[in-house]
Amino acid sequence: MFRAGLSFLAVIAVAAIGQPVWAQQGAAPIMKTFASSSDIQAMIAKAKSERKENQPLVTQPILRLAPYAANLEYRASVGPAAVHEKEAEMFYVIDGSATLVTGGKLVNESRTNAENLTGTAIEGGNPRAVAKGDFIVVPENTPHWFSPINGAIILMSLHVPRSAGAAH
Repeated sequence: MFRAGLSFLAVIAVAAIGQPVWAQQGAAPIMKTFASSSDIQAMIAKAKSERKENQPLVTQPILRLAPYAANLEYRASVGPAAVHEKEAEMFYVIDGSATLVTGGKLVNESRTNAENLTGTAIEGGNPRAVAKGDFIVVPENTPHWFSPINGAIILMSLHVPRSAGAAH
């Protein structure tokens, strides 16, 4: 089941890419188009061993084909809530469970960069239990937050750039 889930995940990630990537000004893009089940298990073990006490999130790249990047997210405690203003975010739950809160309003909102906002929590959002095998898409401009987390949750996340005119 785990291997089948990862194979399906790889197909989804590669299908989502769908457009050519050209080197910019002669620089070769960083590209990684395959990760095996054993690669993922090694990444999970590395994230567990490198995580510092009270560190909510450890991320590692799974696949890369600019402008897309699929990352492994190891979350062992509640971290900040986020809004990605120009990117949708797709999650696949590799292992574990948590509550994903979407919508509502960021609490103590601050800007992390030109396209992202963060907050300490979400007020008035919609909670949903998520667990191993679940797929989730969070549209751009949507607050989202994993809270609470039941032990640890291991995710694949894929940010999907969307044009300003994209339908919601």
